[in-house]
Amino acid sequence: MRNYLDFETEIKILDQELDKLKDPFSSELTEVNTNKIIELESEINEKLKKIYANLDAWQTVQVARAEDRPTSKYYVENLFSNFVALSGDRSSGLDKSIITGIATFEGKSVMIIAQERGYDLDSRIEANFGMTSPSGYRTAIRCMKLANKFNIPCIFFVDTNGADPSVKSESQGQAAAIAKSINICLSLKVPTITLIHGVGGSGGAVALAATNKTIMMQHSIYSVISPEGAAKILFRDEKKNKEAAKAMKLTSKDLLELNVIDEIIPEPLPAHVDRDLVLSNVRDSIRKNLNELSILTKDEIYSQKKLKFLSIGRDGKFKYNTENLLSMTSEEKNIFNWDSKFFKDNNKYILILLILFFSFIIYYLL
Repeated sequence: MRNYLDFETEIKILDQELDKLKDPFSSELTEVNTNKIIELESEINEKLKKIYANLDAWQTVQVARAEDRPTSKYYVENLFSNFVALSGDRSSGLDKSIITGIATFEGKSVMIIAQERGYDLDSRIEANFGMTSPSGYRTAIRCMKLANKFNIPCIFFVDTNGADPSVKSESQGQAAAIAKSINICLSLKVPTITLIHGVGGSGGAVALAATNKTIMMQHSIYSVISPEGAAKILFRDEKKNKEAAKAMKLTSKDLLELNVIDEIIPEPLPAHVDRDLVLSNVRDSIRKNLNELSILTKDEIYSQKKLKFLSIGRDGKFKYNTENLLSMTSEEKNIFNWDSKFFKDNNKYILILLILFFSFIIYYLL
C-alpha cells in the first residue's frame, strides 16, 4: 500500500475511489466500469503532474525522503548487468549501507558505488538507514583506486541523510575517512558520475559526489545540513523547517542555477509513482554523460573536474564545460599548477601573501 504525503490528500481520495472501481468483489458494483477506470486514472496522473510541477522546497524534502521512493539497490539491479560485489574495506569490516562492485552498462564495464538506505524496516536497520560508517567509505576508496588502476568509469548513487554520527564511527576516524574519500574522488582520472536520487545530506553525500558530473533527480535534495537542523541553528526553532528549506537552496532547480550540479533528470511523475519512466530517464542520462566523458584524455578528465569545482560560487566567471575544455591550451588547463605561468609571473605577490599569513599565525601563537 502506497504511503501518501500531506499534500497528496486529494490523490489519496481518488486512489481509494479507483480501488473500489477495480475491486470485483465490491458490493457497490454490478459490473466493472472500464471507461470510468481509464478516466479516473487519467485524472489522477494529471493532478499528480500539476502538484509535482509546483512543489515548494519543504515539499521537495518530503518527496526526497518518501518511504516508497526507489533506493540505490533498485537502480543498480535494473540499470546494470553482470554485477560482481566487491565488499569490505579489507581492514575493519563490512558496511551494509554501501553497495560496491563491478558491473556492465550497455556492454561497458563500470564501477558501482552506491549508498543504500533500505526498502523496509529490517533492511533499513541493517543498512543503518543509509548512514555510512568509516569502513563503508574505506570500501568506496578501495573500489575507486581499483577503477582508476584499470581505467573503469565510476558511477556513484547518493541517498543518505549524512554519515554515521555514532561514537563508534567517530572513534574509527569518520572525518578522516570522508576527507580521504573526497580527495581520492577528485584525484581520479577516469570518468566519474554521481546521481543524487533521494537525500544528499552533509559530508556523507559529498564524499561520493566530487565527480565530473553531478546529476540530481528533479525531486531530490542536496544540502550541508537538514532543514530541521538549519532551523534550530538559524532561527532557534526547528519548527521553522519550511523557512529553512527555502533559504538553503537545496532543490535541484536551485542548485543547477548555482552551478553546484550539472544536470536534472526530470520526474513528470515522481519516482515512487512511475518507476519505469524515471528508470528510462536515468539510463539515458548515464549513457549521454559516459559518452561525453569518454572522448576526454585522463588529464582532461582531471582538469575538467578541478575547474568545475573551482568555478562554483564565482558567478560563472571561471565556468568551464567539456566542449570548451577540449579547445583550451595546456597552459590554461594547468593554470592552478605550481609550475604554471600564472604562478611564475606572480611569485613575488604570492610570496608576500604567504609571509603575511605565517606572520599572523606566529603573532597569535605568541
